[in-house]
Amino acid sequence: MAQQGTLYIISSPSGAGKSSLINALLTQHNAAGKMQLSVSHTTRAMRPGEEQGVHYHFVSVEAFKALIASGDFLEWAEVFGNYYGTSRAAIETSLAQGIDVFLDIDWQGARQIRQQMATKSIFILPPSRAELEQRLIGRGQDSHEVIAGRMAKAIAEMVHYDEYDYVIINQDFELALFQLRAIIESQRLEIRQQQQAQQNLLQQLLAE
Repeated sequence: MAQQGTLYIISSPSGAGKSSLINALLTQHNAAGKMQLSVSHTTRAMRPGEEQGVHYHFVSVEAFKALIASGDFLEWAEVFGNYYGTSRAAIETSLAQGIDVFLDIDWQGARQIRQQMATKSIFILPPSRAELEQRLIGRGQDSHEVIAGRMAKAIAEMVHYDEYDYVIINQDFELALFQLRAIIESQRLEIRQQQQAQQNLLQQLLAE
């Protein structure tokens, strides 16, 4: 019997390093192709450098609303006039193939998904407010007013860290990456997973 994949929800405030950690995990530790990032549907316009089906599944508002009506989304939200959603069928297919799927979503989307599917959830925190602010300033993209707004939003998001199964403090990137990988590996060794993946071996070892 093939080992069932695990659905991981990963959340963090902007600037905590969540995307960098996920990208490093998939780039450095995915030789077997057993991990993937979920690709969301969106109605926003494609930006330069983005690819259909790689960064998002870009669809019309009409098509998105049809998917909502048919119950295709595990979670969806409207953000600044654009819709974003996570396909139920795509995730279930990958999990059935033994692939671990990572969802990069906020705490509100995480709540929606926990009500419908078994998950393991991870919250990435910065080592301090000062460090988080410096990371946002270091991007060199936003005004002081925008950064202040992002900081206020980050604090509001971090309040929900205790709704998650695991918390990683991203002070040292390599250590945080090691801890993220350790969570994945420990889940694969969990008894239910091993009973699926090692069914034949276990039967041989325990045969009378």
